[in-house]
Amino acid sequence: MENEQKSEAEVRLEKLQKLRDTQIAPYPAQVERTHHVADVVSGFGDLEKEGTEVTIVGRVRSMRRHGGSSFAHIEDESGSLQVYFKKDTIGDEAYDHLSNFIDVADILQVTGAPFVTKKGEQSLMVAGFKLLTKTVLPLPDKWHGLQDTEERFRKRYLDLIMNKDVKERFKVRSRIITELRSYLDSRDFLEVETPTLQPIYGGGFARPFVTHHNSLDTDLYLCISDEMYLKRLIVGGFEKVYEIYKAFRNEGVDNDHNPEFTLWEAQIAYEDYTYGMDLIEEIFETLAKNILGKTLIPFGDHEIELARPWKRIKLAQAVDEVMGVDPLSWQSVEEAREAVIRHGLDEKKHEELSNMQKIGEVMAFAFEEFVEETLIQPTIVYDYPVEVSPLAKKCDDPRFTQRFEFFIYGSELGNNYSELNDPVDLEQRFIEEKDREKAGFDEAHQTDYDYLDAMKHGFPPTCGVSIGIDRMVKLFTNAHSLKEIIFFPTLKPRNHGDKKSSHQVDEPQAETIMPREQAVELLHEHVKGEGLRKHMYASEAV
Repeated sequence: MENEQKSEAEVRLEKLQKLRDTQIAPYPAQVERTHHVADVVSGFGDLEKEGTEVTIVGRVRSMRRHGGSSFAHIEDESGSLQVYFKKDTIGDEAYDHLSNFIDVADILQVTGAPFVTKKGEQSLMVAGFKLLTKTVLPLPDKWHGLQDTEERFRKRYLDLIMNKDVKERFKVRSRIITELRSYLDSRDFLEVETPTLQPIYGGGFARPFVTHHNSLDTDLYLCISDEMYLKRLIVGGFEKVYEIYKAFRNEGVDNDHNPEFTLWEAQIAYEDYTYGMDLIEEIFETLAKNILGKTLIPFGDHEIELARPWKRIKLAQAVDEVMGVDPLSWQSVEEAREAVIRHGLDEKKHEELSNMQKIGEVMAFAFEEFVEETLIQPTIVYDYPVEVSPLAKKCDDPRFTQRFEFFIYGSELGNNYSELNDPVDLEQRFIEEKDREKAGFDEAHQTDYDYLDAMKHGFPPTCGVSIGIDRMVKLFTNAHSLKEIIFFPTLKPRNHGDKKSSHQVDEPQAETIMPREQAVELLHEHVKGEGLRKHMYASEAV
C-alpha cells in the first residue's frame, strides 16, 4: 500500500511538471463562477428549460472514464453535481488534457448546460473546463475515508473533505456564536474586547501560560478569563458588556478540556445571580430552537431537554442527595475529609484532599468528585462555599456565596455569580487566597491590586455569567469530545521525543529560491508524508 501511495504521488508530480513544460498554468489566479452548485441544483428545471450555461468551480470527488466520454462529480462548499465530459463536444485537445492531467481531488472550473441523464441524474454537459489547482497528493481511499482519529485531528483539512458530518458540526458552531451575538445585541448588550496578555491572571482557578515581553522586561500571562477586565468596564459606567474570546489554561487534555478554548462572559450591572440563572436558561432554549428547531436533543445515550425551567439545587443539598450525608453537619475539616474518604474517594486524590484546610473546600471537592457526573439533565447548582468563590458576594448564610454553575451531561458549562463589590471583603478574600496558595493550592486566585482600587471607586451590584462555547457546541452536535468541534485541537507534536519544538524542522526557508529542476527533484525524493511537507516551502518559492 505504501508503494502504491508513493507511486501515485510521483505520477501526479510528473503531470505537474508536464503541465508547466507545456505552458499550462497549474495554479492560475483568475477564476470565473456564475453559480454555486446548490444554486444550480435548486434552479435546475428553469436552467435546463432555458438552456442556460453555468460555470461552477470545485474539487473533483470522482471520475469515471469511458473512452470518449467521462463523468465526474464536482463539489464546492454548497454541494456536489455530476458533470459530463464528451470528446465530441469539448474537442480532442481538451479531452486529451482531461485524460492526461486531471485526477480526483484536482480543483476545476467547469462551464456547461444542465441536462438530465438517462438514469435521471441532474448533470452538466461540459462545454469547457479549466484547471485551477493540480493536487500532488491523492485523497484518502474513498471507501474508508479518513478514519484514524488522531490523523483526522492533525489533518483537519482532509477530515473536512472526507467526512461531511464534520463540516456540519462546525457550521453549527458558527451558528451558535452568530445566534448568541444576535440574542445579546437585541437586548442592548455591548460587545467589547479585553487583553489576552495580562500582567496578573485572574477570574478563575487555573494554571496560566507564562510568556515574557522583552521590551518591557516583564512576565505576562495568557488570559484564563476576561472577568476582571469586564468588571472594570462596569465600574467605568457600562451596564451590560460581553465578550466571546479565547482563554488559555495550562491544564490536562481530555474529552472536556483543551488548553485553548472559547468562552463567552458577560457582566450585567444592577442584577444578581437569579437574573443570571434565568438568562442562561433562556439563551440555551432560544439557541436550541433557532439552530436545531427543537429543545429535546440527543446526546450520547440520553435525550437532553433544554426547555425552561431547569432543575435548581443548592450545592450542599446536592452533596447530601448523592453522598447520603449532610455536609452542613460537618463540625471540622477532619470530619469532612473522613466522610469523603469513606464514600470511596480514589486514593490518588487523597493527597489533594489532605491539603484542604476548610470545610467549604472539602464540600466543593466532594461535589466535584461525586455529584457532577450524575447531573445529566440541565441543572443549576447554586450557593457555593465562600472558600472556593473569592469573587462572589456572600449569601445571608456567610458560609456560602451567591454563585451558581450549570451542568449538562455531567459537565460544567459555566461559572456565574453575584459579583463581590465590597472592597474590604475582597481584600480579606485575597489574603485568604494567598494562605491557600502557601498550603499547596497552586490554582489560588492572584491578588489584583489595580482591580481592588477600581472597586474602591464604586462597583455597582452586578451579575457575572459565562458559557463554555466549546462544551455548548459539543452538546448541540452530539460530539463525544471537544476535539471533534475545535478545528485544530491541541495535540502532542509528532516529534515529541526530540528536543526541537514542533515547528523547528530542517527545511529550506521560504525565501530560498532554487532552480525548478532541483525543487522537483526534491519533491520526488520526499514525495510521501512528512518528506513532502518538509520541502513544500521550496516548491512554493519557485
